Amino acid sequence: MIEIISATALSTVQDHGRSGSLRYGVGTAGAMDRLALAAGNLMLGNDEDAACLEIPVFPFQARFLEDCDFALTGADCTANLDGRALSPWWASRARAGQTLSLALPKSGSRAYLALGGGIDVPMVLGSRSTQLRGAFGGLDGRALRQTDRLPAVQAIANRALDFGIEPPSLALPRMIDGMVALRVIPASEYAAFSAQSQAAFWASAWKVTPQSDRYGFRLAGDPLVPMQPIETRSHGIVPGVIQVPHGGQPIIQMRDAQPSGGYPKFGSVIEADLWRLGQTPIGSRVRFIETSYEEALDALADNRRYLDEVQRLVGLRGLEHA
Repeated sequence: MIEIISATALSTVQDHGRSGSLRYGVGTAGAMDRLALAAGNLMLGNDEDAACLEIPVFPFQARFLEDCDFALTGADCTANLDGRALSPWWASRARAGQTLSLALPKSGSRAYLALGGGIDVPMVLGSRSTQLRGAFGGLDGRALRQTDRLPAVQAIANRALDFGIEPPSLALPRMIDGMVALRVIPASEYAAFSAQSQAAFWASAWKVTPQSDRYGFRLAGDPLVPMQPIETRSHGIVPGVIQVPHGGQPIIQMRDAQPSGGYPKFGSVIEADLWRLGQTPIGSRVRFIETSYEEALDALADNRRYLDEVQRLVGLRGLEHA
């Protein structure tokens, strides 16, 4: 069990999110960086989608109220346990009374704290993820507050823990001119935009504005202009869809996006790259790469191979300490 010490903002309990409920108007929620969440869980021997703590605002502090295995993944924060420095993407064991502190990230924007067995909060519609818009899931359907306590399913496992893994930013690099590159499949209204706007979308850098959050990332750049006004009925959307409102500045739907919307769909960031966007800090710039459905499936397979390698390495460590 851990207790939140810092007056943190917007930290929530998340797993991989809800599936199968979009038809009822319930969004997916879930971790903005599923790869970091899954890797942290694998390091502890948890199920890949066990509930973890997603931390988007720093500094952050939590106290362990019992001996507990934990792993830190995601953003490269300066972290320490009672003053002992911790490397990024590291699994360790805390003793009761010790305090974990995370400072501002050197890279990335969201840290993930996994606990032994996962965080033990009620399951709602097949997931423990916090859905802020609907105020359910996680801990009372809200962001965490100072003095909140979160229990671990199985705090301690019968094996030694003090190791790290290679982060996906190094194992699966994808950059253009020093900027995060996101692969995008053109969507249904793409052809309705001018050739100039289409070309600018792929060739330009797009700034992530301060209006970005778990619901959507709002970008700033040369406006995307349709050849004539587009009016559509509200229709189903999912995380990754790039919509273009009347001002021409695109919005990328993220994990807390509502399940329907009426703005034209220019494209969709592929599922395999959403973790990259989830770790992109406010104010930085991203680039887009046109891709195909088949290439998107290949990218998912690359992510799967990364996680399989993490699981293999964790298994080897288990054999070493058996």
